[in-house]
Amino acid sequence: MSISNCGVIRRPQVAASLSLATRFHGHFHKSSLSSAMSYQRQAYHAPLTPVSASFDDLHAPTYPYSQSTYSDSTAFNSQANLAEKTTDSYEYPPSSSSTYPTTPLVPPRKRSRKKLFIGLGLGLLVLAAAAVIVVYFLVLRPKSGHTSDGSKNSSTSSGPSSKLLSVGGDGSTVTKEDGSTFKYSNKFGGFWLWDPENPYNNGAQPNSWTPPLNQTWDFAKNRIYGVNLGGWFVIEPFITPALFEKYTDAVDEYTLSQAMAKDTAGGGLKQLEEHYKTFITEEDIAKIAGAGLNWVRMPVPYWAIETYPEEPFLAKTCWKYIVRAIGWCRKYGIRVNLDLHTAPGSQNANNHSGKGGQVNFLHGPMGIANAQRMLQYIRVYIEFFSQPEYQNVVPMFGIVNEAVISTIGRDNLYSFYYQAHKIVRDITGSGEGKGPFISIHDGFTSLTSWNDFLPGADRFVLDTHPYFSFSNLPYTEPIADEALPGGIWPGKYCDTYGTPMNTSRNTFGPTVGGEFSGGYNDCGKYLKGVPSYKTSYYGDCGFWEDARQWNQTTRDGVKAYISAGMDALGDFFFWTWKIGNSSVSGVPSSPLWSYSLGLDLDYVPKDPRTVNGFCASRGTKAPTFNGQYKPYQTGGAGAGTISPDAVSKWGTWPPATISGADAPYASYTATGSIVSLADPTIFPSAKTTLSGWYKAGDTGPAPTPIQGCQYPDMWNAASADSAPGWTCAAVGRRDYPAPTMR
Repeated sequence: MSISNCGVIRRPQVAASLSLATRFHGHFHKSSLSSAMSYQRQAYHAPLTPVSASFDDLHAPTYPYSQSTYSDSTAFNSQANLAEKTTDSYEYPPSSSSTYPTTPLVPPRKRSRKKLFIGLGLGLLVLAAAAVIVVYFLVLRPKSGHTSDGSKNSSTSSGPSSKLLSVGGDGSTVTKEDGSTFKYSNKFGGFWLWDPENPYNNGAQPNSWTPPLNQTWDFAKNRIYGVNLGGWFVIEPFITPALFEKYTDAVDEYTLSQAMAKDTAGGGLKQLEEHYKTFITEEDIAKIAGAGLNWVRMPVPYWAIETYPEEPFLAKTCWKYIVRAIGWCRKYGIRVNLDLHTAPGSQNANNHSGKGGQVNFLHGPMGIANAQRMLQYIRVYIEFFSQPEYQNVVPMFGIVNEAVISTIGRDNLYSFYYQAHKIVRDITGSGEGKGPFISIHDGFTSLTSWNDFLPGADRFVLDTHPYFSFSNLPYTEPIADEALPGGIWPGKYCDTYGTPMNTSRNTFGPTVGGEFSGGYNDCGKYLKGVPSYKTSYYGDCGFWEDARQWNQTTRDGVKAYISAGMDALGDFFFWTWKIGNSSVSGVPSSPLWSYSLGLDLDYVPKDPRTVNGFCASRGTKAPTFNGQYKPYQTGGAGAGTISPDAVSKWGTWPPATISGADAPYASYTATGSIVSLADPTIFPSAKTTLSGWYKAGDTGPAPTPIQGCQYPDMWNAASADSAPGWTCAAVGRRDYPAPTMR
């Protein structure tokens, strides 16, 4: 009987198994597990019965080889080498195709019936004793109340999790919340785990080379193979073209929300909730794990928390679906980089910030007020996801996506990041295991320009989004090249981005490619906005908007380009997992940006590890990552002790001056009520109720408009005449205090 297909493990029945004794020593080895099962069958000539025990603390396998570092360009540089290295990899649960020998490994000797019964009796005693030891340590023995990384976690570690726990590997059947089922496909040794009485169980593992969620992620050694879940909770026209084909006047989520609200007969804003329910499903998350990936980057909006009355967004509705999505990620062992993708007023004037057109975040008359709101939303998200039940599944939090330095100014953005760091670490504390890593975008500037940013700060990750698609190149060189798949484009990507990434790791610290795609050109419906703007591509973009037209040479070229991106970036998140169908063509109209479609049509690598060494194979000579970060960069000694010079330079909040307007600037007063995020009732069988607020002593009030003051339009203020200054300046200009700790 294959453990991966047993589906449900019931407690507290006791059935002895040498396989659990093997697990008790810290790991599963495929050969030893197989031998143990084989031995039992020889002894009893009966089917194997799985042991019933607590799976609260499922451990990662002991890897037969070290996880490759960025300096090891030959670790998996060929399919043959990969196969060789994974032949004896540890696996739990075994795949559904695993078989176990039923014939003795050594020819049995003849023995008398009396000796045989004595031997069987002794064997039973030994197995019974082993069962008692296993059950004691795994079920009855009180737990320490801490996770494997040392952080306190009462809900995931305090005793047996439930009487009914489901677990399965490749070929197992998964039952979804609506009662429907699907077959789980994972050829990489991953397994899912679901405990209905403890939905915060962190025992699942996406593949054999990734630590399960209940073990610490090592940014220096573990490799991020990630994908974005774009267009799900933050709407983007090119990802969800059908929504914008229906409402032709809409150009972003702001105007789409306005159009939907007017269309009550067509479903109104409830159409967005239907999108949240259906665009990405549990089966998608299972496929992400089955594709050899181990992280997702999940863009989320601030209106999951609240909106102001004049904002048209669907407020607070997507929150329960965000929590449900993270629950799915936990079930399949996927870590989440939660990215706050929108800022009040817009941080970049792009449609994916909520509203396109102009920057009103740290810019223009409403720049300070909008930044005050943004800090509050960071605070609310961090309070929720710093709870022990979520720390292991959300180890990274992006505080604002793609804020544009050229408009905002470097010093003012640095001041905002400093203030955000202060708020986060006042809540979580400093040091390893205390809250998530903080991801910050490079602001569309060089990675090297961030080398001196807040030395001593606790666990920053620098995020860069290297695209050729928006470079306005002619894209005349073909990517379909039989002699050299991808033509010049893979090598060009490797040469352009490989060196900056590893240089940044050696200087700034952890650095990731938070977005990249297969889009070597700028083709794709609505890719550059609504309506479709003129592209720089020299040919017919229609070919690139329908992947059914691509022959194998084209697919191989796109795969080579994506492979180059994966290898050059090292730690990556492909943008994006899914592109929705166009209502006009009936197919995804930006296929170069769809990982899931690429897997189906074979233009995305089936195993992301096979790309390691790709850039070197194309002649790129880039510096290597030295394999070590400074202790403070990953929460070690000195973490949180920021250089006094940096504090002096960027520690003042709010900034005295901002671009795009004359002082005084509009601001809010810190007298408002706190809006927190509660844990939605999506786990009715769960015995734990979360408050949504990690730090009980964090009681500082929220920013709120000053009564009697008139404010410019928060989304259009940059175009307003700010002279002679904000009319409520006398009462409104005040510092926004950090949270109060007790």
